[in-house]
Formats: sequence, structure tokens, C-alpha cells
Amino acid sequence: MKLIYFAWVREKVGTAREELAPPADVANVGQLIRWLAAQGDNYAAAFDDVSRVRVAVNQDYATMDQPVGPDDEIAFFPPVTGG
Repeated sequence: MKLIYFAWVREKVGTAREELAPPADVANVGQLIRWLAAQGDNYAAAFDDVSRVRVAVNQDYATMDQPVGPDDEIAFFPPVTGG
């Protein structure tokens, strides 16, 4: 699974991208975020308030119940505002 982090999420996690293999029971975005938050203090800090994080799966906006799999690309970023 390819994970990409943008803006302050990247700063808190400590990397812009990585490839991880979550356990098989991680089947959707919400479960992935909970699993990531348990992987260390840096991840816990990045995902301590999921209302401040947006997610895209394979470059499409995703909800917490969006399925994820080992071949997916998941991006995490702050809410985007226009102007």
C-alpha cells in the first residue's frame, strides 16, 4: 500500500511517502487511520483529530468507510480551501 502525506500531515508523520503492509483486517480508510495512529507517536499526532484530515484513495476523495487494499495509493492531507 502506497501512502502519501501532504502539508502538516507530512510534517507530523516525518515523511512524504512510504509503502506499508497493514494487517489483513485493515479493510477501509477508518481502520487504516486507526492502525497508523498506533504505529508511533508521530502517527498518533498526525491522526489525533481525523476531522482535520482528508483522504484520497487512488486520487479520488474518500470517506472513512472507503475500502482499501494492498495495491491502493492513499493520500492524507488537510482540508483544502478555495479563494
